[in-house]
Amino acid sequence: MKLSCSQNDLSSALSVVNRAVSQNNTLPVLNNILLRAEKGRLSLSSTNLEIAINATIEANIKTEGSITVPAKTINSYVPLLKDESVGLSLKGETTLEIESLGSDTKMKGIPSEEFPSLPKIEGAQSFFLPAAALKDAIEQVAFSASTNISRPVLTGVLWKIDGDKMRLVATDSYRLSEKTLVFEKDTGVKMEMIVPSRTTQELAKILAGSEEKELEVLASKNQVMFKIGGIEVISRLIDGNYPDYEKILPESSKVVANLKADDFALALKKVLVIVKENNNSVRIRVSGDKLMILSDETQVGEGNVELALGSKSGEAEVALNAQYLVDVLGHIGGAEVNFGLNDGLSPVMVVPATSEDYVHIIMPLKI
Repeated sequence: MKLSCSQNDLSSALSVVNRAVSQNNTLPVLNNILLRAEKGRLSLSSTNLEIAINATIEANIKTEGSITVPAKTINSYVPLLKDESVGLSLKGETTLEIESLGSDTKMKGIPSEEFPSLPKIEGAQSFFLPAAALKDAIEQVAFSASTNISRPVLTGVLWKIDGDKMRLVATDSYRLSEKTLVFEKDTGVKMEMIVPSRTTQELAKILAGSEEKELEVLASKNQVMFKIGGIEVISRLIDGNYPDYEKILPESSKVVANLKADDFALALKKVLVIVKENNNSVRIRVSGDKLMILSDETQVGEGNVELALGSKSGEAEVALNAQYLVDVLGHIGGAEVNFGLNDGLSPVMVVPATSEDYVHIIMPLKI
């Protein structure tokens, strides 16, 4: 293998594929990135056996070939090079030489034959989604997915696509986030898939750094591939049936408090300082034109905050995990929100005041 390529392109591709590098010490080759030079291009690949990322860049290939090198080493080294062009060449079977202006470094690697073959997506449905809107939607829901592997389906994000509409849903059974997207162009498919939360979050980071407007999705029964601007993300899908979450969505709220998300979040954070050791439990009481956040007395102390509402509401009280509510408000941002509740036993609903396409549900705690 012998080639030259842009230092900037190489550095960018390395940072992308580094997201799927494994920390598995029992299989050292998974700590490496595969570099393969063929057909006038250089491809870089990594995998942790659950998610794989492949990035392809233009290169001047003199001799085709391949090798794997430690991800940590090459990712630390290449960004330090200042020359526009970088030379890569294979010395023997296990050494990669990197040449740049005044620099000549050799890195020991592992033969490419030991690197796992990347999965192929067979019998897949193919469709396109708007990249920017999808990135925002992922960021707005993925945080609600579970990290408890005892219920695998809840560690994923539900993608529910139907023509020109798509819903992304995530829940850990204590909270739920749903974002509805409506597209200008019909996707031409009707399907559901549960994508691991980590995959969706890594995809969002890649979309954030891309200038491409569309993402191609190829989905089969067990796997999915996302393609954008020379980057491919391949992931397994989670097998199982996603809960019928629509059953817990409140049809209406007896009491709706309208207030600014930032003000609400700041007030909750003040009380959180006191209740951290009490499972973040607070009581929220709405009465007339006031919303009160109350804590029970803890070893730290107690705290209460009162907020004025723009208009009079009814009366209701509920106990919640305050951190869940802070997380939700942080993703809504500085806009006004409607905080809807019925009684101390029913889920509360949090939605932006100006839109109903973004819904959050939080389950109550026992008072």
